[in-house]
Amino acid sequence: MLNGLYVMDLARFPDVYGEQERAALEKHLRIDAPPLAPTELTPELLADVDVLVTAWGGPQLTASLLASAPRLSLVLYGAGSVRSIVTPESWARGVRVTTANSVIAASVAEFTLGQVLYALKHGWRYVLGARARGESLPRATDEPGAAGSVVGLMSLGATAQATARLLARHELVLQAYDPYVDPAVASALGVRLVSLEGLFATSDVVSLHAPVLDETRKVVSTELLSSMKRDATLINTARGALIDEDALVTVLQERVDLFAVLDVTDPEPPLPGSPLFSAANIVVTPHLAGTLNTERRRQGQLMAAEVARYVAGEPLQHEVFESGQAKSA
Repeated sequence: MLNGLYVMDLARFPDVYGEQERAALEKHLRIDAPPLAPTELTPELLADVDVLVTAWGGPQLTASLLASAPRLSLVLYGAGSVRSIVTPESWARGVRVTTANSVIAASVAEFTLGQVLYALKHGWRYVLGARARGESLPRATDEPGAAGSVVGLMSLGATAQATARLLARHELVLQAYDPYVDPAVASALGVRLVSLEGLFATSDVVSLHAPVLDETRKVVSTELLSSMKRDATLINTARGALIDEDALVTVLQERVDLFAVLDVTDPEPPLPGSPLFSAANIVVTPHLAGTLNTERRRQGQLMAAEVARYVAGEPLQHEVFESGQAKSA
């Protein structure tokens, strides 16, 4: 049996490894110490550890930590991106890392599906309009609905692919902008690839799923927003910094037919008095798209399944490699 150790931000995320998840992990791991915060790590605790069980707030695999953990061979990262924990030293040492990113992607996809279908019914518009007027609103009867409407995905990574698979169950036209995706992947998902300008100009709903990089920061600009179709909706479940929020407020003041659903903002949450809260055609939700509370147990369950494969000498289904490419399940 391998020696393991739980280390994560226990104060904020105690529910990733609940009682059942720990029991499943401990069928294969001998864990003598109680769950620890990163600040409680000592060289003595790390000396005999083979497997580090962690999640958000887990320790970075620095040269110092690795020196204290000569037997460490696997990190079970029950969260999303591993960028905050991996280092050149950990890759060079050959420490393997597996992630629960696919579970989080599935949760974001579920939220996005709900928002897309609601947007195509103009649900938020009627709710906020009725609240502003103090009375129910008559339907305008020009809602696009799902059948035949065009949904555009900005980026086609793991989360957007999970979203596309859910959207494919409905009679929608799916398109995406992603200059790096394999066209065969898009084709298999039933998604046509278009330019960024084409995505915004021709979609009834645009859903953002891109990472924040130098080239994507505030990429959703005045020009792109102004080009959107009449009555279109912008949904952001990715990162707030993708949108030029000043431009968003200005354009949506001028284009009252447009609507935005923001589950992420920059900063997050918005500053008190932000116009994002008062705009008639913007709704802000408090970062609900990812896993919440007991939903996070699915992340722990995935890690338990991964360690079972590891012990059995089977391929890990969610391993992350230095190239940044995760092996698909």
